Amino acid sequence: MRVLLLGATGTIGLATARALMQQGHQLVCLLRKPLGSAAASHPNQILTSLQGAELRFGDPCRLESLKQDAFCNEPFDAVVSCLASRTGTPQDAWAVDYQAHLLALEVAKSVGVRQFVLLSAICVQKPLLAFQKAKLAFESALIESGLTYSIVRPTAFFKSLSGQLTRVQKGKPFLIFGDGRRTACKPISDDDLGDFMARCLTDASKHNQILPIGGPGPAITPREQGEYLFQKLGKAVQFQSVPVGLLDFIIGVLDLLGKISSKAADKAELARIGRYYATESMLVWNAALNQYDWCTD
Repeated sequence: MRVLLLGATGTIGLATARALMQQGHQLVCLLRKPLGSAAASHPNQILTSLQGAELRFGDPCRLESLKQDAFCNEPFDAVVSCLASRTGTPQDAWAVDYQAHLLALEVAKSVGVRQFVLLSAICVQKPLLAFQKAKLAFESALIESGLTYSIVRPTAFFKSLSGQLTRVQKGKPFLIFGDGRRTACKPISDDDLGDFMARCLTDASKHNQILPIGGPGPAITPREQGEYLFQKLGKAVQFQSVPVGLLDFIIGVLDLLGKISSKAADKAELARIGRYYATESMLVWNAALNQYDWCTD
C-alpha cells in the first residue's frame, strides 16, 4: 500500500515507520521543518532511521501545507498518524490532536484515501484533560468519516521506568506517588506497538475498531517497576514517596496564578496531567464494574 505517515519522528512514529517498510508498504513521511523537538537533537539518526521512505517537509497544522507538501494531490491508499501535541496544554492539544488531524482527514478524503490508522491513548477512556478531549473529538470525526479506520489506544510505554534509570544508576531512590501501588500499566515495547499499528492496514479484524493494546503478562505497578529496575541493576531497593496532595497544592496555586497569566494556566494543566498519571491506571476501563481491568489477557 502507499501510505502517508504523520508524526514519523516521534518514538512510536519511528517504530511504526520501520514496521511499515518491513511489511512492504511504500512509505511517505511528512516531517515538520525544522525537525520536531524530539528529533532535533539527533537529526542524522532520525533521517537514517527513515531511510527507505520518501521524506517530505511541511506543517501538519496548515491545510495548504498538507495539500501541497504532504499529499501533493497524489493517490494514497492510507494515512497512518502518530502525530500528537508536544505539551498537552489546551491550545496545543486542540491545534494538533484535533484540528491538524481533522485537516489531514479532509485532504485524505479529497485524494481518495480509504483507510486511516490513528495512534490515540488509553487515557481517553476517562477524559478529564484537554488533550484527552481533543483526541476523543477527532476519534469521533474519524469514526463518522466513512473511511475504514483503526483507532489504537496503547496502555503504556516504559517511559515512567526509563525516565528514572539515570537517577537509580547514581544511587538515588526511585520516585513513586503514595505507596506506588495505586496504579498499574501493561508496558509495550516501541517496536511491538509499531508492528501492531502497521498490521492494522491489512488485518481486517482490526478495521473499524477501537483497539486497546498493551504488553504481555499481568499489569504492573510503579513499585513493581522500581523493584524490577533495582534487581536488574543489582542495587538495594529504595523508594522516595511523593504525596499526591503535593500535586493538588501546586495545581491550586497555579490555577490562581492562571487567572492573570497564560503561562501559569499552561503549567497548571501540565500539573493536572501529572496528577492524572499518578492516580489513574493505564489499563482498559471496565465501565460495568467501575474499575480498571488488571487481567493478563
